[in-house]
Amino acid sequence: MVRGLFFDISGVLYDGHQAIDGAVAAVARAQASSLEVRFLTNTSRKTRMKVFDDLTKLGFDLTLNQIITAPSAAKAMILDRGWRPLCLVHERVMEEFSDLPQDDPNAVLLADAAEGFTYQALNRAFRLCLEGAPLIGIGMNRYFKLDGQMHLDAGPFIRALEYAAGTQALIVGKPAPAFFLQGVSEAGLLPGEVMMVGDDVQGDVEGAMGAGLLACLVQTGKYRDGDEDRSDLTFPCVPSVVDAVDLALKPA
Repeated sequence: MVRGLFFDISGVLYDGHQAIDGAVAAVARAQASSLEVRFLTNTSRKTRMKVFDDLTKLGFDLTLNQIITAPSAAKAMILDRGWRPLCLVHERVMEEFSDLPQDDPNAVLLADAAEGFTYQALNRAFRLCLEGAPLIGIGMNRYFKLDGQMHLDAGPFIRALEYAAGTQALIVGKPAPAFFLQGVSEAGLLPGEVMMVGDDVQGDVEGAMGAGLLACLVQTGKYRDGDEDRSDLTFPCVPSVVDAVDLALKPA
């Protein structure tokens, strides 16, 4: 029986600047049920508060503490380990890390930095990693969809630094198991009682199932025809989040 429902956000609840048809009502049905609902996102172009504001403006009913973001998880790790990060992150989320000591960096934090991925910035990060600085990656997504077009995400840049410096990144966010399990723990459930709903077969579906959760792929957002066949795992693939909520609410 499904007791918890986790939603990816971009591409699942909205696409571009519009809520996906039926998504607001579907989330409301999930929230009104006995399910523990959380919203998990790798987005590193928005602060947690901005994610909350955007969703509420689109009509979604949720609380701030239901949102779990990869940048906030990354910051918690950095604080816990006392690192001074070189932050290659998007300008819109730089404020999330502004209170961290960043002089004389001894770690590299890499997210979707957009135009911040200059040769100079990446080369500085490479040299730090080469000297032994840990590389922390916010998510490992290969691409994302924005304004109707696909864009490179942080994953390819993380892989480039791993290859060049001969290191392995610590991934905070999907598809890292710890990110899903953080949500499971906060919900007070077991992994097998939670279903993750996402549009990314690797980051959402395979990542969740690798952590012991159930998963459902939706055919919206970044989904491309045949994505469900690009995995060796077995999971439901449905037209939209509306159908995913129906599946989660279906009696055992």
